[in-house]
This record gives sequence, C-alpha cells and structure tokens, in this order.
Amino acid sequence: MEAADGYPVEGVADPEAWLRSGDVLASWVAEADHQVVGHVAVMIPNGEDAVALWTQQSGESHERVAVLGRLFVTKSARKRALGEKLMRTATAYAQARGLRLVLDVMTKDTAAIRLYERLGWRKIGDTTHRYGDGQQTSALCYVAPSS
Repeated sequence: MEAADGYPVEGVADPEAWLRSGDVLASWVAEADHQVVGHVAVMIPNGEDAVALWTQQSGESHERVAVLGRLFVTKSARKRALGEKLMRTATAYAQARGLRLVLDVMTKDTAAIRLYERLGWRKIGDTTHRYGDGQQTSALCYVAPSS
C-alpha cells in the first residue's frame, strides 16, 4: 500500500495494528478477485484539524463527530467505483448513529478530492499535515453532507 501509493505518507511499521487501532469505530474492506483491494474506517476523533474546524463552524459537539479515515483502493482495482462504495457505506453507518463525518486529505490527492466533492462533501478549511521528522504537506478539511 505505502510502497505503491505513498499512503499513508508517514508509513506504517505494523499495518495490521494500524488497521485495527482502538480508535476505529467500524471499518470495511473491498474485495476483487478474492483479494482485499480497498479499505475505509470510521474513527473516534483524535485531535484532527477537521474535527476542530467543524465543531467551531457548526457548534456541534465533539461527541457527534467522527472521522472518515484510512480510505484507499489499490491502483489495480481503481475505476470500479470501490472508493465510492466504501465512502457510501461509512457515511450510512455514521448517519445511522447520528454522527457527522469529517476528514482531511492532502492536496496532492486530487482523485480523492474529486470523489469527496462529487459525493457532496464540503470543504471547511485548509490545514497542514505534519508527519515523520518535521515533514509537512498541505491538506484540506471536508465535512460529509447532512443526512
């Protein structure tokens, strides 16, 4: 995943532990030809800028916000609408629980940004994603459409 796509940008020493983090409320995978080719998670907020921006702008409580994270689809499985299906599944899960989803995305990830905007997500601000040993890149924060 990281070697092929540069995701996650900070790398992951133990991918299984990363995917099964205690911050994950729920997660789903996409399969093609009997192989996992995609993933998405709904996560408990953990200091993300998107959460702070949304709660400031909306007045909504942190308890009513969750983070859409760890969305990826392998290059070999793209163009099958799997990212959209994963996003819709995660959004439905959050809406059924009265949670508003937010996310941040690095500005270099233009295909992901197009997907979010096509699905009605709204940009709520800009941020800087910091990782590694003092590295950083620009990012955008989004909120899911209301149910």
